[in-house]
Amino acid sequence: MLNVAVIGLGWWGRIIVDLLAHSEKLRVVRVADVSPLAESFATERGIRFSTQFEEVLKDQDVQGVVLCTPHSQHTPQIVEAARAGKHVFCEKPLSMTRADVLEAVAAVESAGVALAVGHEKRFEPPILEVMRLVKAGALGTPLQVEANFSQDKFLALDSSNWRLSGKEAPAGPMTATGIHLLDLAVGVFGEAETVHASVKQLGSPLTNGDTLAALVTFKQGGNALISAILATPFAGRFAVYGSAGWAEVRDKTHPEAPEGWTLTTCLRGERAKSVDIAPAPAVLHNLEAFADAATGKAPYPVPREQMIANVSALEAIFRSALNGGIEKVEG
Repeated sequence: MLNVAVIGLGWWGRIIVDLLAHSEKLRVVRVADVSPLAESFATERGIRFSTQFEEVLKDQDVQGVVLCTPHSQHTPQIVEAARAGKHVFCEKPLSMTRADVLEAVAAVESAGVALAVGHEKRFEPPILEVMRLVKAGALGTPLQVEANFSQDKFLALDSSNWRLSGKEAPAGPMTATGIHLLDLAVGVFGEAETVHASVKQLGSPLTNGDTLAALVTFKQGGNALISAILATPFAGRFAVYGSAGWAEVRDKTHPEAPEGWTLTTCLRGERAKSVDIAPAPAVLHNLEAFADAATGKAPYPVPREQMIANVSALEAIFRSALNGGIEKVEG
């Protein structure tokens, strides 16, 4: 059992705390939030509460931290936690720039602690099956990824919410949902080479953009077409097209309350086949994979070089969305 502290008790942080109450691998022993108003949430659950991150890092009962904080705080918090000898699970995006993610990874490697990131889509059963098909060569040479992750949950947020700020979300939907799809594309193709992104405000009051489209090319070949929208009801799709076949996953509901997926595959010379896949707690599985890595039971399944590649491409998307041009990915 890994004792953790959840840092940040906003919408997602509270979901994580309640989710971990059902885990056999992690135990929440402390929570922290800059707002004293969050203490009532901790009190109701009988968990110690702090307003200072530093207090958590001094707590010898805390073996790891789960960061559910604003994006720009991730890198310094990862570095501080690593220096304090704490394992780190960080919500996406891991960092906002390539320089920052390199600093974060260097800190955890120097400290010898585990690092995990909140890309739970990698732990969804149909995504695992698609990645297995890709790795096994069943789809032939991967040619292109097409993916969409859209929702309208942010329309209910107050305009002052950090998730809507230009500082924390400089390319609108990208840090909210698009980053998951970019991560999956990196899982298929590896390091990105160039990006061309467009972000517009078309159907909402979200001033930093509600509609994103991005074309990402990769060093080993292949493209990813990524769409993310914050002004339409939920839609989720991930498809990989290869030289010998294709596979597509469609979400039935938002991952916050999953009701399963439909996986369709089509190999050359065969008819397309669709199967329904039952819901699974992918968020919990990701967190428990972090616990296994922290306790030495199994390596964390997302390689650190892919964490770096994802953030490197993300930073290029930020630049492209700002200037409208094609941007080369560093690294």
